[in-house]
Amino acid sequence: MMRFIAVSGFLGAGKTTTLVAAAAALQARGRRVAVVTNDQGADLVDTKLLRSSLDAVAEVSGGCFCCRFEDLMSVVERLLLAGDVDTVIAEAVGSCTDLQATVVRPLRKYHGDRFTVAPLATVVDPLRLRAFARAAERGEPESDLSYLFGRQIAEADIIAVNKMDMVSPAELDGVLARLRAVHPAATVVGYSARSGAGLPELLEAWDKEPSWAEDLSIDYDRYAAAEAQLAWLNQDFVLEAAGGPFSPVRWGRAVLTHLAEAARRDGAEIGHAKLTVETAAGMTKMSVTGTGTDPSVDLAVDEPAAEGRAVVNARVAVEPEALDAAVLAAVAHADATAGARSVAADASSFKPGYPRPVHRLAASDV
Repeated sequence: MMRFIAVSGFLGAGKTTTLVAAAAALQARGRRVAVVTNDQGADLVDTKLLRSSLDAVAEVSGGCFCCRFEDLMSVVERLLLAGDVDTVIAEAVGSCTDLQATVVRPLRKYHGDRFTVAPLATVVDPLRLRAFARAAERGEPESDLSYLFGRQIAEADIIAVNKMDMVSPAELDGVLARLRAVHPAATVVGYSARSGAGLPELLEAWDKEPSWAEDLSIDYDRYAAAEAQLAWLNQDFVLEAAGGPFSPVRWGRAVLTHLAEAARRDGAEIGHAKLTVETAAGMTKMSVTGTGTDPSVDLAVDEPAAEGRAVVNARVAVEPEALDAAVLAAVAHADATAGARSVAADASSFKPGYPRPVHRLAASDV
C-alpha cells in the first residue's frame, strides 16, 4: 500500500523546508518519496527548491487540492507510474483549510484500496502564532486571516510547531503547552526543519493512527474572505549584468528587503514572499515570511553572474495592482543595488476565487 501524507499550514510556516527535511529522513529509512506542491498560480519557487533536492516532484496549480482533487489524483498517478514510489507527501496551499473533509476523507473513501492515509499535519510558525495571539490579547476583533489560521490548527491531527530554534526554550514550552491544552486530541510536536532537531518526533507522529471522528465547523464565507485579502503574484524576470557580474544573493536580498519594508510602511500583512535566482552556477532561493522581517536564505550559489532568471512569488494583503507595483519597485531597487538589468515577463496579481471543493465529506460518510 502507498502511504499518503497531507501537510497544511499557513503561508510562511516552513512547509516546503519541512518537506525537504522529512523526505530526506524518510528516504534514509528506506522509503521512496514523491512530493506534490500546490498553489493558486503556476511556476512555484517551492517546486524549484524541492526539485533541487528530490527526484520525484510535481505540482497542482490553479487552485487548492480541495478544488482540484481530481488533478491531485492524476498527478499522484503519474508520479507512481514514473518511478519506484511508496510514499507521497502533498503540501496544500498556505491559505487552504478544511482538508480533513475535502482531501483526507475523500482519499480514504475513494482511494483507500491503494493508499493508507497518514494523520493530517498542520505546520505552525510560532512567530505568526505569537502575532495573532497578541492581537487577540489587545482586544482586536478576530480577522478573517486569524480565523483561517485557527481553523487550520483546529483540524490538525498533528500540530507541527516549526522554527523552534527561532524562539527561546521557555517560549517554545509555553506554546506547546497551550496548544496541547486547547487541542487535546492532537499530537503536538516542536521541531526545526532547518536543523533537524525534533524531526524524528514528527515522523513518528505520522505513523500513529489518526482520529477521524470530529467534523470541523467552517464558515466558508469567512474562509473565502481570508483568501481574498491576499493578492497573489508569480512573476518571472530575465536578468543580465549591467557592467560587471552581479551577485544573485545581493539581488535577491534587495528585492525581499525592499518588499518587506514597503509592506511595513503601508501596514500590509505579508503571507510570504519568495524568490529564486538561477544562473549558470546554480540556484539561490530566499524568502521573507513577515512584514518588516529580514530575508532568510534557503539555498545560495553566490558566484558572480553575467545573466540569470528569477522567479518571484508574493502573497500580500493588498490590492492586486498595489502588489504588482510593489514587486516592480523592489526589482528596480535590486537592479540598482546589485548592478543588474531585469526584464519582467507579463504577469499580474490576482485574488483567489471562492473555494468550492469537489468533495466535502463528514466523518460519518467514510
